[in-house]
Amino acid sequence: MADTREPGRQLQVETHGLDVIGDAERKGTPRTLFWPWFGANVSVLGLSYGAFALGFGISFWQALAAGVIGIIASFLLCGFIAVAGKRGSAPTMVLSRAAYGVRGNRLPSVVSWVLTVGWETVLIALATMATATVFTRLGWGGGTETKVVALVVVCALTVAGGVMGFDLIMRLQTVITVVTGVLTVVYVVLVADHIHWATVSAIPSGSAQEFIGALVFMMTGFGLGWVNAAADYSRYLPRTSSSRGVIGWTTFGGSVAPLLLLVFGLLLAGSSATLDKAIAADPIGALTTILPTWFLVPFAVVAVLGLVGGAVLDIYSSGLALLSAGLPVPRYLAALVDGVLMIAGSIYIVFFADDFLGQFMGFLTTLGVPIAAWCGIMLADLALRRRDYDDADLYRPAGRYGDVPPLPLLLTLAATALGWGLVTNTAASWLTWQGYLLGPLGLGGKSGAWAYANLGVLAALALGFLGTLLLARGRVRAQETGTSGAQATIA
Repeated sequence: MADTREPGRQLQVETHGLDVIGDAERKGTPRTLFWPWFGANVSVLGLSYGAFALGFGISFWQALAAGVIGIIASFLLCGFIAVAGKRGSAPTMVLSRAAYGVRGNRLPSVVSWVLTVGWETVLIALATMATATVFTRLGWGGGTETKVVALVVVCALTVAGGVMGFDLIMRLQTVITVVTGVLTVVYVVLVADHIHWATVSAIPSGSAQEFIGALVFMMTGFGLGWVNAAADYSRYLPRTSSSRGVIGWTTFGGSVAPLLLLVFGLLLAGSSATLDKAIAADPIGALTTILPTWFLVPFAVVAVLGLVGGAVLDIYSSGLALLSAGLPVPRYLAALVDGVLMIAGSIYIVFFADDFLGQFMGFLTTLGVPIAAWCGIMLADLALRRRDYDDADLYRPAGRYGDVPPLPLLLTLAATALGWGLVTNTAASWLTWQGYLLGPLGLGGKSGAWAYANLGVLAALALGFLGTLLLARGRVRAQETGTSGAQATIA
């Protein structure tokens, strides 16, 4: 969101944590949501998703359709959940207490925390590896020393943004949007002659199962990875803001850059099997191999800034999720804790992990399942409500939202169990136990045609949504008529 404070006012560490934003501090219009969402998703990593999509064995047109549908649909989910932010003016994982109860909400909060820490770790590792690749091509090093320095610089920027909080993040996102937007356009112009349409159009079509697998991967890689933080920025809007505007600007801001980058990424990866394979090992650095030397430094700038833009939003939201999970510390200390874990994870990926893409896909699909279940429950709960949230009761176990209601927790566990039984990832050895329902349900087992369709993410989303819509109507009605927490928990 654009910074609307007076020019020259000194930045300060944000003191807000899980508390509700007061009326005097709510500012802006839905249009200002464009900046944080665009800035967090304009990363050149979007180009690499072209190779990821084609890796499912589908044609250019199938990959394009999967990307368009997956990206827009997943950011539309973010838009719907962002409405909760302006209706409640609290962080996403606090508003989730209305559906899960005050202490029952700790389960999805922990999952949300793990997902956001994981994403920020991946982004920082990619920025570090991209910097090392650029330095190697320039003859300036690129070995362990370069990676260490790059890691320190990138982590410092990210942790500073997460610790300082909302105002600095919004200023950073505006700068990142402009700089990365301009430099990305220059990159596209410089490498356009590497596109060979005859080669791209000759890629054979894949099966319906492979298409669905690519579509779900696009959903988990883009909007579904942000749903658990979708209300963290709209909470600063006045409660009278247009809900349609919140949905529209969140969806547009989040999806426009990935859509454009995906198209070009598909054309590049489809034109060169060598580039396509290289992206799997180093998704950002591989894109430098087709650049003229003079643009390598600007490319490093656009790559690092774009990835940092996403990581800053992640570390901010992961800190809020950690607080919601029950850690009794100030917000900035929670962000600092996440920063330490992020650094440790980045060190592992950069210096020790051999197969980045396999682990990355495993991470997305595994955590995508419980997050999809939470998203379905949250969306249905939001759809059932006709009134704004009761601010005080979001923090009181004895209030109208209850303490540990069984329905949402059981639904989450059931949807997650169903979802994990319908996804597989052979590239990640620690996930071979998944897919246990593919055989019993007649879908060909772990080596059949449906093994990589990632149906579990869609199944978890659907079960969470429909289960809540059908079974929680009475509980929501009791909450909105002021029934006590103990009575409202029965449903």
